[in-house]
Amino acid sequence: MHRRILAPGALAAASLLLAVPASAAGHSPGAPGIGDPYYPYYGNGGYDVSHYDLRLQYQPATDELSGTATILARTTQDLSSFDLDFLLDVSEVRVNGAKAAFTTSGQHELVVTPASPLDKGTPVTVVVRYSGVPSTKSAYGFSTWHRTPDGAVAADEPESAWWWYPSNDHPLDKATYDVSVAVPDGTQVVSNGLLQSSSSQRGWTRYNWRQNKPQATYLTTLAVGRFDITRSTSEGGVPVVNAYSRDLGDNDGAARASVERTGELVDWLSGYFGPYPFSSAGGYVPNTTTGYALETQSRVYYSPRQFANGSNTSVVVHELAHQWYGDDVSLKGWKDIWLNEGFARYAQWLWSEHEGEGTTQELADYVYASHPADDPFWTVRPGDPGPDDQFDIAVYDRGALAVQALRNAVGDDAFFTILKGWPKEHAYGNASVADFEQYAEKVSGKSLSALFDTWLFEPTKPVTPAATALRAAATPVQPKSWKKIEATNDVH
Repeated sequence: MHRRILAPGALAAASLLLAVPASAAGHSPGAPGIGDPYYPYYGNGGYDVSHYDLRLQYQPATDELSGTATILARTTQDLSSFDLDFLLDVSEVRVNGAKAAFTTSGQHELVVTPASPLDKGTPVTVVVRYSGVPSTKSAYGFSTWHRTPDGAVAADEPESAWWWYPSNDHPLDKATYDVSVAVPDGTQVVSNGLLQSSSSQRGWTRYNWRQNKPQATYLTTLAVGRFDITRSTSEGGVPVVNAYSRDLGDNDGAARASVERTGELVDWLSGYFGPYPFSSAGGYVPNTTTGYALETQSRVYYSPRQFANGSNTSVVVHELAHQWYGDDVSLKGWKDIWLNEGFARYAQWLWSEHEGEGTTQELADYVYASHPADDPFWTVRPGDPGPDDQFDIAVYDRGALAVQALRNAVGDDAFFTILKGWPKEHAYGNASVADFEQYAEKVSGKSLSALFDTWLFEPTKPVTPAATALRAAATPVQPKSWKKIEATNDVH
C-alpha cells in the first residue's frame, strides 16, 4: 500500500508543452489526472473506458513482458490528446486504426496525440503495443510488481496496473476485461473472473481469462507461476477457483484450510449483503514476501504471511466482504475508503459473533475502551483520513465502530436492510460516504448527520458512548476473536 500526495509541478509543466495541432482548434488535451485530491495524477480526463483487451506474453525466467492492449472508450470532451497511466516501453499506438504520436510525461504518464482530434462523444479504439521488464520500473520510489521464485504477481492498492498494462487508473473508470497471457509450458496464469480457455503451441500455453462485470483498475490482478488449482461450487451456486503456489512450504496447510472455505463464506456473507455480484469467487496464495492481502475482484490475493500462525478465516471474510463493499460498489474518491475498510472489518466482527468468539457489541466496546482520549487513533478521521492515513488502523477499527454506532442508532431491522440494500442501490458503480449517509437516512427515516460527523469526521474520541450503547470498561475484556482480527491489520 502506498500513501502519498503527488507533486503536480513537473507533470503540469510537461503537459503545457504539448503542441496542439492547428486542426484541433477548440479541442484540448485531456487532464493528466481524473481529479482525485489524494492522488492528483492518478487516472486521466477526457474519456471513459468500457473494456480492456490484453493479449500478452510473459517469460518468468527473465521477467520480460510484451504484448498488445486494446482499449475501448468514449470521449467525454473534445480531445486533442489524452493520457494513459503506464510505465513499460511503447513501440506503437493507434487510435481508431491510425498511428498516433506518443510521448511520456511525469513519472507514469503516456501522452497520446491522435492523427486527428476527437470530438466529444466519439467511440475510440486505442491499440498500444509494448514490452519491458516490469521489475526494472518504478514510480515515486516504489514498485507494485512482485517477483516470485517461479513468476510474478501484480497486486497492490491504490495502483498496480501501470506495471503491466496502460489504463485510466482510478476506480471511477471501471471496465470489463479480457486478459490473455502466454507463458512457457508448465507455468500457469491466474487472473480475475473465469478462465475461458487455454491452449498450448510450440512450448507456450495461453490462458484466456474474462471479467464480465465492471472492475476498477487496481482490482485487476495477474499471477504467473506454478500453482495447484482447485475448483468447486458453493451451495449457493457460485463457482470457486483457488490457486496455491507449489512452494508455500509450512504455510501451505493453513492457507488451504482458510481459503478453501471461500464458498462457504461467500454464501454466509450473501445472507448479509445480498446475492454474490460476480461470475466466480476465489483466491490465490503465491510465494511472495509481502505481508498484505488485497480484494482483487473475484480472485483475492493473499500473502503466505497471512497464514504463518495457522489458519485464519477472518482474513478471508474481510477480503470477501470487499467483493460487495469496494468491488461491486467502488469508491468515488480515495477519501471514501471507509466504505471499503469499515464494512470489511465489520464483516469480521459479524463472523466473530457467528463463531461464538465475541459479539459485534463486545468488539466495539473493546476497541472503544482500548484507546484513551489522547490516543492518536482518534485524530484519524475515517470519513476523510488523508492519503498518509488512508490505510491507518483507525480507518478499519474506528470505521467499524461507526458501523456499530449506526446499527445501534437505527435498530437491527433498518441496519440489516441498509447493509443488504446498499450493494444493490449502487451495483457495479461508484459511491461516496455522503451517498451512504443519504441512503441510510432514507432507509431508516432518521437524521444521521450528527452520528456520521461524530464517528467519521471529528478528530476526537466521542464522549457520549452511552448514546450509541458503546461502553467504556475500566479494564476492557478482550474477545476471543481479537487476535485473529488483529492479525489482519496489514490487509486491505
